[in-house]
Amino acid sequence: MPSYNPARDYLDMEIPILEAFIMAKDSSIIKLPEGHYLFSQSLIMDGKKNITIRGAGIEKTVLSFKGQKQGAEGIRISNCHNITIENLSIEDAAGDNLKITDSDSVIMRNIRSAWTGKVSTENGAYALYPVLCTNLIIEGCEAIGSSDAGIYVGQSKNVIIRNNKAYFNVAGVESENSSQVEIYDNEIFHNTGGLLIFNLPHLTVYGENVKAFNNHIYDNNIRNFGVKGSIVSTVPRGTGVIVMATKEVAIFNNKIENHKTSNASIVSYEIYVPPKEKKKKKKKVLRNGLRQVDHDYKDDIKYSAYPGKVTIHDNKFKNIHYIPALDNDFGLLWVMKNGLKIPDVAYDGILPRDFYLKDRTISPDYKICVKNNGKINFVVMDAANDFEKFSNELNGYECDIEF
Repeated sequence: MPSYNPARDYLDMEIPILEAFIMAKDSSIIKLPEGHYLFSQSLIMDGKKNITIRGAGIEKTVLSFKGQKQGAEGIRISNCHNITIENLSIEDAAGDNLKITDSDSVIMRNIRSAWTGKVSTENGAYALYPVLCTNLIIEGCEAIGSSDAGIYVGQSKNVIIRNNKAYFNVAGVESENSSQVEIYDNEIFHNTGGLLIFNLPHLTVYGENVKAFNNHIYDNNIRNFGVKGSIVSTVPRGTGVIVMATKEVAIFNNKIENHKTSNASIVSYEIYVPPKEKKKKKKKVLRNGLRQVDHDYKDDIKYSAYPGKVTIHDNKFKNIHYIPALDNDFGLLWVMKNGLKIPDVAYDGILPRDFYLKDRTISPDYKICVKNNGKINFVVMDAANDFEKFSNELNGYECDIEF
């Protein structure tokens, strides 16, 4: 398993920096000087406006929470408006390194957020963790070592994720239940799964209209070290992109290459809840609020478990691997049904009851289009019917979607 081991020489500035966060007045700048600083508790800010938190540089200002005794997050910001945090590194929080909630007009810029040492299930869940935010930009950042997602955006609206690097995480970048999201010019590599675009049940909002373009997503093949029972712990290693139960998604002009399970896949939530396991189970409480597989998803009447209006077009797919990973069910399926070939695009083919209109045409709400990606290996799994009609036929999917 990979590791990240920077040299550190800590200085004691905990009290002055804690006070700067607590005492900050609206329309002020908190300047964090060059140095490596060790904290025993979270840095917290709540209810502020027009604040900039600025370090001396990503290599120069390092805030470490190694051995943290109080609080779960490294930095926790909530109920704020017009907040910028930039030019620093955050390391080794007990939970999430940087969590921003219920805030508007947020910029995360030039931040390295990491867990040091060998990657581990004991690492915090999220390196960069904005949730329930609007008008959000994440740019020029690095996310390393998260046991869930490196760059995670949840239940948020009007989001830009650009020019970032995510590596050594379970999921590199994840958009979950978020809308009007643009993900572009990122480098996503050496994770278990590269880019996840998910819609999960029993949350406050549901996502749609997510565009991912001009990204380089490659070599996401490391062992899954996610917390057992969490939704990302089900992601098989060797996964480039997953679109799950989300509508209005466009994946285009990306380079997606060298994955051992699939370069890209489009799936329903049902694929994570096999029929024999759909009976209700007692939920376990996972640490740090991690999302787990929800066997009661049908109880959420507002939730649609199926993808739709998904287009994957004009991407460059490549794979240096000739044999799929054999440590997951998908890899074994490719051996049995796909001639050992690793799909560039895999669609589970699990259909909702209202997939067809009365005239037997496909409802536009569930349209899937795969077009202009060169010569690719495409599969429709027919997962709901024991793969009886497993197919490589692309005809019928070479279509256009506008949204």
